[in-house]
Amino acid sequence: MSALTQPVPTAAPARTYPSLRAAWIPLAALCLAFFVEMVDNTLLSIALPTIGRDLGAGTTALQWVTGAYSLTFGGLLLTAGSIADRFGRRRVLDVGLVAFGLTSLLVVLVDSAGQLILLRAALGIAAAAMAPITNSLVFRLFDDETVRMRAVTVMIVVGMSGFVLGPLLGGTTLVHVRWEWLLVVNAPIALIAAIGIRLGVPADDPAGLTRTRLDLPGALLSVAAIGLTMETLTVGVGDGWLAPTTLACAAGAVAAVVGFVWRERSARAPMLDLALFRSGTVRGSAVVQVASSVAMAGVMFGLILHFQYALGWSPLQAGLANLPMVVAMIGGTPVSEGLIRRYGHRTACTIGVGFLATGLGGLAWAVGSGLGYLPVAVSVLGLSLGLRTLMTTCAVALMAAVPEDRTSLGAALNDTTQEIGTSFGTALTGTLIAALVTTVLPDGDWPAALVDSFFRGERVTYLVLAVVVAVIGLLGARSLTSSRSADEH
Repeated sequence: MSALTQPVPTAAPARTYPSLRAAWIPLAALCLAFFVEMVDNTLLSIALPTIGRDLGAGTTALQWVTGAYSLTFGGLLLTAGSIADRFGRRRVLDVGLVAFGLTSLLVVLVDSAGQLILLRAALGIAAAAMAPITNSLVFRLFDDETVRMRAVTVMIVVGMSGFVLGPLLGGTTLVHVRWEWLLVVNAPIALIAAIGIRLGVPADDPAGLTRTRLDLPGALLSVAAIGLTMETLTVGVGDGWLAPTTLACAAGAVAAVVGFVWRERSARAPMLDLALFRSGTVRGSAVVQVASSVAMAGVMFGLILHFQYALGWSPLQAGLANLPMVVAMIGGTPVSEGLIRRYGHRTACTIGVGFLATGLGGLAWAVGSGLGYLPVAVSVLGLSLGLRTLMTTCAVALMAAVPEDRTSLGAALNDTTQEIGTSFGTALTGTLIAALVTTVLPDGDWPAALVDSFFRGERVTYLVLAVVVAVIGLLGARSLTSSRSADEH
């Protein structure tokens, strides 16, 4: 990180672009960087059986192969955003891209599960230095609110597509090459993204950076608080909610959260000024993002089990079955922007929460209706329109509600709430399936009795998710304003 400690050079004010077309080079580069860091969240999930055979890894080790990435990624987002606001956003993104590409190449040297877990943790650290900065920079490329909204929308669509398509891309690739290539390909992608960013994204104007010192104790406490919270949710599903490991993680998470709040309230220059949450826009956007991520994670987890286990579909078929979510994300622009322009943030998000709850309710009926895939796809489309509306509205509103020299921290806060929501949604769905169906999923074809039991449990799970998402989402939407723009400081 020594490159980050050098003085920020004087630079001309950051230029902006009048349209998405004019900014295609930097926008494409930022989208590429965001895509690769999001797809890596789920890319290896489909390759776990192959990795287990090659490296002689057990179930616990394989869980850590995927969990190590999400844990370091989610835990370091706030810290990375805070660093970027001080030392330069493009500079930190450059460091993250270089680290991500070079670390990915090291997979060719991996010969044990422990080494792969360490490599995945390192990739999560590099990705954390990329995610909030890509969103912060794309926000700063434009002055016009409408163009800015569309640019953020493009980023969200690309990022969520990467998250959803990870298993599909991984399964398709494994048909032709070894699993190591799933990570090796990150290197050329990172290189292309870095070149595009250098060509189209100007260096930060020093006037737009904060000059306060980095709150190192606050940063360490935030990592501990977020990391232990996510780990508690993960361990609770696997070991049980009253297991010693779960209780220890939960106690550590509570202590870290209390310590973080105390530190940020008492520090002269806190990493995260808690006064920001007095703003209804910041508070409401963060809560709504949790609700949207709970819904998305719960549905993706549930449908993976539904398609690949209960129905016995191949990974490729299961991946293709998730395409309605991507289609709705891409084609839902007129719906989401129309709702925002006509009704404002509060009502648009309320309608979006309605889409989520209705989609989840539709899934509860569709998975056991005996009518096949079509009603499932229709329900996913409706749910995805809700995701599209909520994620776009809240991301733009939250980013615009933070001070100009804290935009990376604002983006990091947005991403962190999504990571926590994702962990909570996965934990809730996994716990309900375990309680209602079985704690051990058998290999091979499922007997008819287990399939029927799974469908019943799945219906209850989606109904519970619908209620949880509706309550959390509506509470958050109430805090938003009726503004039809994102300019809410």
